[in-house]
Amino acid sequence: MGKHGPESGMRSGKLMSRLDIYIFGQVLFALVVTTGGLTALIWLTQSLRFVELVVNRGLSFVVFLHLTSLLIPSFVAVILPITTYVVIQFVYQRMAGDRELTVMRAAGLSPWALARPALMLALLVTIAGYALSLWAVPVTMRSFKEYQWEIRNRLAAFLLQEGVFTTLSDKLTVYVRSRDTDGSLRGILVDDGRDASAHATILAERGRLLDSPSGPRVLLVDGSRQEIDHQTGRLDVLTFKQNEVDLADATRDAGDRVADMSEVTLMQLLDPRLAMERDRSKWIAEAHKRLTAPLTTMSYALVGLFAALGGQFRRHGNIVRPLVSILCVVGLLATGLAIGTLAARDNRLLFLLWLHAIIPGVVCWWLLVLPSLKSGGPVPDRSRRGTLAATV
Repeated sequence: MGKHGPESGMRSGKLMSRLDIYIFGQVLFALVVTTGGLTALIWLTQSLRFVELVVNRGLSFVVFLHLTSLLIPSFVAVILPITTYVVIQFVYQRMAGDRELTVMRAAGLSPWALARPALMLALLVTIAGYALSLWAVPVTMRSFKEYQWEIRNRLAAFLLQEGVFTTLSDKLTVYVRSRDTDGSLRGILVDDGRDASAHATILAERGRLLDSPSGPRVLLVDGSRQEIDHQTGRLDVLTFKQNEVDLADATRDAGDRVADMSEVTLMQLLDPRLAMERDRSKWIAEAHKRLTAPLTTMSYALVGLFAALGGQFRRHGNIVRPLVSILCVVGLLATGLAIGTLAARDNRLLFLLWLHAIIPGVVCWWLLVLPSLKSGGPVPDRSRRGTLAATV
């Protein structure tokens, strides 16, 4: 008896290790595929609003890819807790349907032992969530905002839309009837009020945008310039063959770009000197959201595990618990949005963010562990270990 005890323990340890690797691999593969596919879908839908810049306004495809790829970390940070729950629920329900959980339970494995591989993955995802929330997302969002600001303010003159009055500044508006494939503009109207003493309306049959060292300019051909003489009240009309209008002053930044709370660091959010007075409570709430959002990954994972492994075990599975867990997670997501809005208005409610992120996971963890504590740990059925080894 004494001789076989250590060998039996070693075999049991190796078997447990193989089971952990098997379940961990199943959940990891599903998580990578699901997160990658959902991220690609969200990226595709969100990038459609930038496609028009490439098709109609001459923005290069490389710039388009660079601009939209900067949004990917923020997508991943949002969907990771949800996809972690989904894959855990799916993999464990599939294992229950294939009778794999039945065999593992017959070998004496407790729900907590079966949940361990998924919780290991959930812990790694939580760490990755903190890396995204505290570092990657602010850095990429800062680059995105700066790139977007540059396109909107320094290249605005090159992004004129057909048939739209484009306001380049509060004193300069440009209208273009159509744009040819070679970049030529037709049917141009420029309302230039930058000089208060000589407010002019300029019409031209055609023109072309130019890039000069001082900034963008528009070359107008075959047009007229109309001004009101303030002394006589008469309309002065001047026709021209060619004329250039400087757009640089209209598109040049009036000052430093105002930082958005999505791009600043955690310390700047907690000490919101860069924010306007009315937005400071929102910045502090955003800081707590960054600290609590990754924790929801572990909570959602535990909700999925309890639905698959908790309660009374049935060999043929149970459809009620998965449906209830889905409703619970949907409710937690909706509650999280509501709590985030309330906490942004009143920082005294920030503790609700932490309770929302932690309490569901603690409750499900306790419900999973409690049966093992009451029974003093799992009682293995040694007569069925051969069946388990054959299955694995």
